Amino acid sequence: MGTLHSKEKILKELSKLKPIKYNQFRWWRRWENKNPLLPKTKPLIDRILNGDLDFSHYFWQAQYVHIEMEEKKSIARDNLHWLEIITMDRARLKRLTDDFERDEKERLAELQRSFLQSFHMSKEDYRTYLEEFEGTIEELYHYINGKCFSKTSKRGRSKTIKKDFLDKIF
Repeated sequence: MGTLHSKEKILKELSKLKPIKYNQFRWWRRWENKNPLLPKTKPLIDRILNGDLDFSHYFWQAQYVHIEMEEKKSIARDNLHWLEIITMDRARLKRLTDDFERDEKERLAELQRSFLQSFHMSKEDYRTYLEEFEGTIEELYHYINGKCFSKTSKRGRSKTIKKDFLDKIF
């Protein structure tokens, strides 16, 4: 698997991150998010605006490793020499890919959990909104917020009422 994006796009995405110092326990990572993650108790919109639920940055780090490996081809004498000089890059790529898959899975699960909890909606409704919507996570939040709103009953329980349903009633 080679780079999926241009070098300019990859560098642009990496410029949004903060370079980190070498860590012997996480040597394959070179960048991290600029903003620390907010606690899960904060409102969903605040966490979205902070970038907590955005696409995992490990993807862009892995793409950068691909660029480095391709650049090393030009200085290699032959294919065997190239394989020798990219040994660490291959190990870094594998670990970043593992980090990406783990992190992205966690982010998607947290995104779903947060939307279900914030809007008191079912998984089916959430999937329906995802299928019919194209845009950013923030735009999805405002889209769903425009379609649903929470209403607290006298007992204090919160129920989500679809605006389409209310329009039919009134």
